[in-house]
Amino acid sequence: MCVFLQGVQKSFKQVIDVSSGDPHKAGMKPVSFVRQVLSVCLYTQLLEDKSLPLDVKMRAQRLLDMCDGRSVGSYSAASGLTHIRQSVAEFISKRDAGVPSYSKEIFITSGSHRGITAIVKLMASGDGDTQTGVLAPMPCPHMLPNVLDEAGVKMVPYELTEERGWAVDVHKLHQALQAARGRCQPKAIYLSNPGNPTGHVQDRNSIEEVIRFAAAEKLILLVDEVYQDSVYGCDREFISYKKALFDMDKEFSQTVELISFHSLSNACMGECGLRAGYIEVVNMDPKVMHLLDTVLCVDFSTPVTGQLALDLMINPPKPGDPSYDTYTQVRNKPEILVIRATLSQNAERACQFLNDLPGMSCQPAMGGIYLYPHLDLPSEFIENAEVLELEADVLYCQKLLEEEGVFVGAGCHHGVTTNNHHLR
Repeated sequence: MCVFLQGVQKSFKQVIDVSSGDPHKAGMKPVSFVRQVLSVCLYTQLLEDKSLPLDVKMRAQRLLDMCDGRSVGSYSAASGLTHIRQSVAEFISKRDAGVPSYSKEIFITSGSHRGITAIVKLMASGDGDTQTGVLAPMPCPHMLPNVLDEAGVKMVPYELTEERGWAVDVHKLHQALQAARGRCQPKAIYLSNPGNPTGHVQDRNSIEEVIRFAAAEKLILLVDEVYQDSVYGCDREFISYKKALFDMDKEFSQTVELISFHSLSNACMGECGLRAGYIEVVNMDPKVMHLLDTVLCVDFSTPVTGQLALDLMINPPKPGDPSYDTYTQVRNKPEILVIRATLSQNAERACQFLNDLPGMSCQPAMGGIYLYPHLDLPSEFIENAEVLELEADVLYCQKLLEEEGVFVGAGCHHGVTTNNHHLR
């Protein structure tokens, strides 16, 4: 039931969307080097343009050499361009201080959503108490419940601990797993680090606890690490699950199955519309790897322009390259660092603002692009929502949009239980 009033004069001139997760829509400028190289790849006559830096043209030439017919209009293999997969493997190894990564374990996908969908479809089997189950955090990314449902996989919710900054509590993982026994067969655990929509960032101890839990219960780790480039908590750094896993004893590093996801839709690139990401599969049976490749072949390959942008994301200009100064200098400030600083400052200011509002409290975000404040709603408001057959946080969001022109997301869309109201 909609409570919007049609044809009524509003007190605002435009709607402000603070929930979309689309950095460019929100006004963030694209990275110059990325757009320049893609422009040359799309319109090769620009190779003769003397205003473009030499390394832009050289990179475009190299990327075009990877494409069949030297054209971004050609297909690629379902698992991605060979050279892009190798570039991703090199990026991961460098990120993780030398931990080996192999191109044969990398699959390029049309964004992390597509990658997660392919994986859970591959895992899906059974019905009733034999149905595949996946442990999923509450709150979780809004797309996850639909992805699991469409794949025929049962969601097994585990609660994050809000009062501890949305920490992952292994005790709650055990509780969720035990509650699921007899209702389905849990085969994997999904994690978002940095957290979507909570902004939490796991430290090494937390990650190792989850790895030990997964090993003991024979669960596959599905880890969404899309916001790895945007960690700004003063006492936090991004540690990949793979790095933590390979720093542990061989009983874990050589046996625990791990699938991680990354994409262009991260905070600093923000190239959501180009639709490209990757999956890395670790410690998986070769037969399963073949099946994954088969599942991906059912769909068309990831758009080549997105794959090229992925290469540019993981291989930015280096010191000494002609584009390095342009890449790092915007009004005498580093371009990428300005984006990160803006995210950090916005998160801090918004959190402080929300905590100053009556009936609202917010845990500080350590990373990512979202805040997830708690709503303390009056009983009368909740009762009114029940009469309208709406979740109370949905009604709050509708009223905020109708009366103030501010669009936010309702917490119930992230799998949160009744009487626990939040905004994204």
